[in-house]
Amino acid sequence: MKQFIRQIFFFLGILMMSPLLIPFLLTDQKEIIIADVERWRECLSWEKRTIYIQLLALLKEASEFRNLYYFRLFKGNFSGRFWMYLLKIIYRDCPYFFLDNSCNIGPGLFIQHGFSTIIMADIGANCWINQQVTIGYKDKTGRPNIGNNVRITAGAKVIGNIKIGDNVTVGANAVVIKNVPDNCIVVGVPAYIIKRDGVKVKEEL
Repeated sequence: MKQFIRQIFFFLGILMMSPLLIPFLLTDQKEIIIADVERWRECLSWEKRTIYIQLLALLKEASEFRNLYYFRLFKGNFSGRFWMYLLKIIYRDCPYFFLDNSCNIGPGLFIQHGFSTIIMADIGANCWINQQVTIGYKDKTGRPNIGNNVRITAGAKVIGNIKIGDNVTVGANAVVIKNVPDNCIVVGVPAYIIKRDGVKVKEEL
């Protein structure tokens, strides 16, 4: 009986979010939004549902995802963007997670506990960013360019006109101000490499 009641409340909540499907149906960014939805479903270990139910569930339960959804719509055609601006009046974005609209971001960006997280960078596919992370400019020379399958963990800072390679993990509270090669784990202030291509090392950047 409890399970049945939970299901009822779940679908009522989904129904309340259903107007947010309008810009999805109109936008030309469907493919990348679907990739985001699938990535979040996997990261959150949610059961597989239809794309519409999954999208609405994420928009209801994961406030950071709503910011990413609005970001995708902003990048799309006028129809989707127009409805996004209308619906944002009612369905507010997450106020403690900032994703700058000038960014270029590949599919599958996952934000875990995005409290006080700021993203101003170009980012590849299937990246994972945690809470209290700052990614952005140091000065007018430029901002970070982040590769594919990069994980930036809690409290890390990635600052300046630098390149973070593919398959990189940035440790908690690390401060990265220099380029990071592919397939590395970096930690510390300033950051240094502790693992490269699966081999333990201790190398300066």
